[in-house]
Amino acid sequence: MAEDVTDAGPPPSASLKPDAIGFLDALVIGLNATSPAYSMAAAIGPVVALVGVYAPGVMLASFVPMLLIASAFYHLNRADQDCGTTFSWVTRAMGPWAGWLGGWAITMTGVLVVGSLADVAVTFFLLSAGLDGWAANDAVRQVLTVLLILVMTAVCVIGTEVSARVQDVLILAQVACLLAFAVVALYRVYAGTGTLGPTEPRLAWLDPFGAGGAPLTSSLLLGVFIYWGWESAVNLTEETEDSATAPGMAAVWSTVLLLVTYVAVAYAVVAYAGTDYLAENAAEEEFLFAQLAKEAMGDWDWVVLLAVSTSALASTQTTIIPASRTALSMARRHALPGRFGHIHPRFRTPDVSTWWVAGIAVAWYLTLYNLSENALFDSLTALSLLIAFYYALTGIACAVYYRRELTSGVRNFLLIGLGPLAGAGLLAWLLVESVADMADPDNSYSGVSWLGVGPPLVMGLAVFLTGVVLMVVRRLRAPAFWSERPGVVDPRLVPRKE
Repeated sequence: MAEDVTDAGPPPSASLKPDAIGFLDALVIGLNATSPAYSMAAAIGPVVALVGVYAPGVMLASFVPMLLIASAFYHLNRADQDCGTTFSWVTRAMGPWAGWLGGWAITMTGVLVVGSLADVAVTFFLLSAGLDGWAANDAVRQVLTVLLILVMTAVCVIGTEVSARVQDVLILAQVACLLAFAVVALYRVYAGTGTLGPTEPRLAWLDPFGAGGAPLTSSLLLGVFIYWGWESAVNLTEETEDSATAPGMAAVWSTVLLLVTYVAVAYAVVAYAGTDYLAENAAEEEFLFAQLAKEAMGDWDWVVLLAVSTSALASTQTTIIPASRTALSMARRHALPGRFGHIHPRFRTPDVSTWWVAGIAVAWYLTLYNLSENALFDSLTALSLLIAFYYALTGIACAVYYRRELTSGVRNFLLIGLGPLAGAGLLAWLLVESVADMADPDNSYSGVSWLGVGPPLVMGLAVFLTGVVLMVVRRLRAPAFWSERPGVVDPRLVPRKE
């Protein structure tokens, strides 16, 4: 196949807007990208069903690989402030084939989840406004969901500063609502006015190994999902002040703040509702949180419903960012067609790649939703495969890229070498366990068999294999990117003890 000589990519003068946001903005975007209120609402029931009162301990244990991988993001960002993050870093450390697959995984996670997040944002907003009939109407929900995706995409295109301001408001709303719920729930536990068999909190609940065995493994998979997304702060590195260090620090601190939030809310939920109620209603997913809000807060339950809505709304926007910036980075290196690298001349944002991500996400959402709402949930389960893959790949890339500097000090060995590798190892283990779990159709939302295994596994493998095929096609059409060779970090960029 002839080389595509017309694929010139964006001109060198085209660039994103520098210094558009600061450290706090990046931190907020990293937090919002995880959708903490929605993630907690969706995961707390299934986690409690698996490990009982040890749910706070699972939140703590799931934090460990995230912190270790966040350390990898921080140190890799010091060496290369490319908004493609995993794509660019893995390419530098391990070569173009591994880098392309890492970039593909990031882009597709955004495509798979944006529609579901927007749907949750719409549904819970309607419920908080008392419009239960609209929330139950599939046609209304789908139309409003698509409109919301288009609006959030437009915000992303108009400018990073506008995106940051919207995120600032949304994080304040959802954190305030979550804290209000936690405070009210714990107060009623200690006041003896709980309605669902409350249990006084104990420090022993922080033991992640209390349940042990298979339940722990399954719950850790859910834990990884609820922390996923913090790296959006680093995807904006080219648009952040002090780009060499601020985005990486924002990523690290976002994982720490998420830990505090998740453990606090897990304590409140388990203490107020008790394990039996949560386990019996785990299948309700995020709607379980709505039930708990009604029980704990009465007529003020709209506060928690609004928290989940704003959380999903914020994440709808911030999830578009990593996918579009990764596509931009890949286009600039000729790993994707040049049109994906177009930057809007006025807004200085990657408009073409952003709209492409939104368009594919809308098509995916409408197709699966009308096929089966359970199929849409199954696609979210398939996300864990892609998440674990590219997080683990980033951890390995950090140690490989810095390999000649790991013996220069204990700090470098632990934080740049051993830590990221340990995080990658934990995620690789969870990836294998996830594949084994998804192979059983009974573990899927649909409960049906696709090709003899669960639908999430089929979706995950199909996405990955599609990436392999597109990568080969791209290699044949425009081989320039594949001539790049892996290297090592410039020693001048390695952190040294003062």
